[in-house]
Parts: sequence; C-alpha cells; structure tokens
Amino acid sequence: MKHVIEVNNLRKEFKSYSSRQGLKGAFRDLLNRNYKVLRAVDDISFTVNQGEMVGYIGENGAGKSTTIKMLTGILTPTSGQVQVNGMNPHKEREMFVRTIGVVFGQRSQLWWDIAVQESFRLLKKVYKVSDEDYKNHMEHVIESLDIGPLLDKPVRKLSLGQRMRCELAAALIHNPPLLFLDEPTIGLDVLVKLKIRKFLKEMNEKYKTTILLTTHDLSDIEALCERVVMLDEGKIIYDGMLEKLRKNWGEGKQIQFQFSREVNSSELENVTVGLDTIWSQSERNNIWIANVRDDEEIVSELIGRVVGAYQIKDISINEISTEEIIRNIYEEGMMKI
Repeated sequence: MKHVIEVNNLRKEFKSYSSRQGLKGAFRDLLNRNYKVLRAVDDISFTVNQGEMVGYIGENGAGKSTTIKMLTGILTPTSGQVQVNGMNPHKEREMFVRTIGVVFGQRSQLWWDIAVQESFRLLKKVYKVSDEDYKNHMEHVIESLDIGPLLDKPVRKLSLGQRMRCELAAALIHNPPLLFLDEPTIGLDVLVKLKIRKFLKEMNEKYKTTILLTTHDLSDIEALCERVVMLDEGKIIYDGMLEKLRKNWGEGKQIQFQFSREVNSSELENVTVGLDTIWSQSERNNIWIANVRDDEEIVSELIGRVVGAYQIKDISINEISTEEIIRNIYEEGMMKI
C-alpha cells in the first residue's frame, strides 16, 4: 500500500519568553531574556495510506494543529523527517501545494469582498486548472455541497455554514489527492455537518481522496473515520482502529435514569453498592447516568434496585459513547494504550 504521509520522529519546539517584574527586571530583560523551550510535538511517527480517512484527535494544546502545519509546509520541523505525497512539504513548497487541499475552520482562503465564484476563478488560475477539468469536477462539487445559489454573493455576506461549504469547495478546485481538514465543522449546525460528511464520503469513494481530519466533534470522527491517531502533550498515545479502541475501552453499558424527584450521588451509590457502578449527573434535571459492566445479571440487578428504590419517569440503555471513552482515557492520564 502506498504511503501518502510518512512521519518519522517529528518534533517541533517553540521558545516562550517570560518577563521579569518591575523596572529593574525590565532592564535585565533587555540584556538577558528568560525563556523556556516548549515541545508542542514530541518525536511522533506514523504513516497514512492512500485512500484512508484518519481522525487526528486530542485535547486543546495536544499538538494537532502544529502537526498539520508541519505536514502542509506552513511550519518547519525542529527535527525529524516528513514526506507527504513523496515530497518534503517545507522544501518543495511550490510543487507540493498543488497536491494538497487544506481547510482551516477558523481561517479563510476566500477573498472577503468579492463573489465566491470570483475566488474560485482566481484559485483556478493559481492551480493552473484547465477549463475542462474545472467544469467536470466543480459541477459535481457545487451540486453536492448545494452552493450554486451562493456563487454570486460576497464571502462577507455568507453565514458560517455557507462559508465553510464554499471553503471546502475551494480546497478541492484542483482535485487534490490529499485533503487536510482542521476543525472544518466548528460552530456549524447539524444539517450542514451532515451535508459536509456525506460529501467527504463521496469524494473518498469516487477519487480515493486521502483525508486527515482534526476535530473536537467526535461524531465527525465516528461518521467518517475507521482509524484514529490520538495525541496527548505532543505524543501519540494511540494509533489504530476506532472499533478496537471502543472494544478495549468501551466494554460496558450506560443506563440513563430520569427520576421523578431530585436525588444525589451518595443515595445512588448506596442503592447500587457492590455493582461497581460509576454515576454521573446529566445537565438535564433529575437525570443520572450509570456506567456499568456489560453483564446481563449486573445490568438487571442495577435496574431492579434503582426502580425498587425510586419512582422512575424514563430509562434508556446505551453503549458507552466514543466521546465518553476518550474523555475517560484523558482523565485517567493514560500515556500508553
């Protein structure tokens, strides 16, 4: 299988300066500044094959965006090797950018005061896309993302959801074999997210487009990616199939109870003592969630005890969500899975 991305012992360090207090400290800073080295990405290695859709996840400050910026040639690594589409991203910049598409959820590549279609035409010239290729490819993109009515509008007049669909289309004008998506659905409503997910699946199936996706919305990861790379404090703590992560760390049930009156955790723990249950309260009133092992006898016993002790308005039983699994991994401080 062809490797589209190859990363070996990649590291990125930043110098962080700190100021001393007072006038005397300010003078000392002029002569000798204090600084410490922050390692945003810490000797990571991974590969991505052609046609894969990989979720690159982690908490804020874990090093996700820094990695993306090195893979796209925006930042130069402190050390290590990077090859993307057979090229060094920061040394073969001009040739390299013709082979990738990039969408940063908080930055725009469209010109703010001109119509969307004029931005597309400019990008078409930049990437040297022929009229025939542009027509054949972009008709499908524009139709799939439902942005036809937006083409004659200035970017500044678009809503966030409309702009993000146009940003995605702009990144695909030259039909790149590799697409980097950094928080592409941030702040979007459910319908726009579904439209974008459906389109990305179509692109992957039709053109075998390789996609590296970073997001805090784990529903995007579940809908699109079979494989995840999990980052913590600049280090990779998991690289493998999402299903395997769920199997190893998601063995259990979540039982949601809606009570007729207010209850507290100590009451519930007393009722379910001996069942190895972890209780958490929902943001909604009088709703508590019990995390318990996936064992029929234990689940039945827990429900029986709670129903026998309280008046219940509603009960639901669910698998432990991916979001809950990943939250537990980070809270437990697991450095190796």
